[in-house]
Amino acid sequence: MVGQQALLLAGLFLPGFLLSEAAKILTSFALGGSHYLLLDRVSEILQDHGHNVTMLFYGEEFLTPEKGETSYEVISWLRPEDHKKEFKKCFDFLVTETLHGRDAFDNFVSLMKQLGIRCSDLLRRGDIMDFLKNENFDLVFVEAFDFCSFLIAEKLGKPFVSILPTQFGSVDHGLPSPVSYVPLFRSLLTDHMDFWDRVRNFLMVFDFSIKQRQIHSTIENTIKEHFPEGSRPVLSHLLKKAELWFVNSDFALEFARPLLPNTVYVGGLMARPVKPVPQEFENFISKFGDSGFVLVALGSIVSNYQSQEVLMEMNSAFANLSQGVIWKCKLSKWPKDVKLAANVKIADWLPQNDLLAHPRIRLFVTHGGMNSIMEAIQHGVPMVAIPVLKEQAENVVRVEAKKFGVSIQLKQIKAETLALKMKEVIEDKRYKSAAVAASIIRRSHPLTPAQRLVGWIDHILQTGGAAHLKPHALQQPWHEQYLLDVFLFLLVVTLGTLWLCGKLLGMVTRWLCGARKLKKA
Repeated sequence: MVGQQALLLAGLFLPGFLLSEAAKILTSFALGGSHYLLLDRVSEILQDHGHNVTMLFYGEEFLTPEKGETSYEVISWLRPEDHKKEFKKCFDFLVTETLHGRDAFDNFVSLMKQLGIRCSDLLRRGDIMDFLKNENFDLVFVEAFDFCSFLIAEKLGKPFVSILPTQFGSVDHGLPSPVSYVPLFRSLLTDHMDFWDRVRNFLMVFDFSIKQRQIHSTIENTIKEHFPEGSRPVLSHLLKKAELWFVNSDFALEFARPLLPNTVYVGGLMARPVKPVPQEFENFISKFGDSGFVLVALGSIVSNYQSQEVLMEMNSAFANLSQGVIWKCKLSKWPKDVKLAANVKIADWLPQNDLLAHPRIRLFVTHGGMNSIMEAIQHGVPMVAIPVLKEQAENVVRVEAKKFGVSIQLKQIKAETLALKMKEVIEDKRYKSAAVAASIIRRSHPLTPAQRLVGWIDHILQTGGAAHLKPHALQQPWHEQYLLDVFLFLLVVTLGTLWLCGKLLGMVTRWLCGARKLKKA
């Protein structure tokens, strides 16, 4: 009995002792905006739960929001000025073309090539790479949009986990994806597909494969330069090598689909305890009484690049509302000859999470970024989404399919159209009901996103990796996964059997004919 009690106590307390051992974790960041905010939050969570976290920062300064001191260590690497200018030129061109409705895939490939060049510059820095090797990290935490992070982890010879900042499909990491009900990335389809939708989804498999190869090719020169022949990783294999895949989404938004054991939803990591809104915002909100207010935040890209024509149309649309409007908009971008609507307050910065939690909020006008959508779902706020980039458009498809918002294209924004969309969502209570239902789904998980993140990280650190969570299918060639070799074998056997039966039947027929002739003779 004493022995059983001792084992029980050991079972209860041993995980606690294991979890108390701090691991050295490297997080790697290469972009800006929401990508940086997500990796910053991941680093904070891991540091606050007892791990020693170091972030390798080699992102673009013009895309990175200002931030004070961090709880974790940061190693910064800044590129030469001429390289930074070239990247910014490429990025500006991509965004400008996209905002004008010319979302050419070639522009995105050009941007990825710039990231590949930057990766080569980083890997050539012997001082940084030697420092990282000497630190002897236990784990590397990478972001899926940045292929260079995967190469850094491979160069260090360390296990790594990855987080997907957008919805499924933007990166192929080996998930089973039945095309009959799992829409491909960029298809803008839902999981309810009719015949022609399924035809389109099936044909897009080939288009997706070609584009994935083009994107992967942007890092090939970097791999050839920094890995010796014979031990060069293949990027598509490297993606499937991740111990865990965290996904910045939630069942409240995503369509139900097959998942592997090493795939974990952590959408909502950005959610923080709600604080009272600053008095200046509270004073503005109180002016509109029970009518409430609308929150407008279109992300860093639209804020920095939107045209004055769009600002004027939006301002006119907001003037038609009975609600107040709190709008995240740079004061320096506001046209001096345009008078701000009386019910509108603009600010360079606003406490988005706290405002979304305010009891008098009626609507959230958003660009459809995943972090913003997750915050809106957390607080049960219906949305009007104005997507700019492709992943935002995919997010918005889900928002509309779940009935807690509507969308409007940026190039289609006119004051009357936008005003009608906003009034529709505010006045039709079904949108609010659907948003509240999504919030209940989001909040009712037994563990918070942060607890899931830390719990799974600790699990693979304790067990020495996640081999037990990854199916053998990730190591199989595609023709074995889809049983093409089996079908070919069965086809050959079937055809061979039919051929043999035909031959035997011919022999029997000829023998019978010969026997009849003998009888007649």
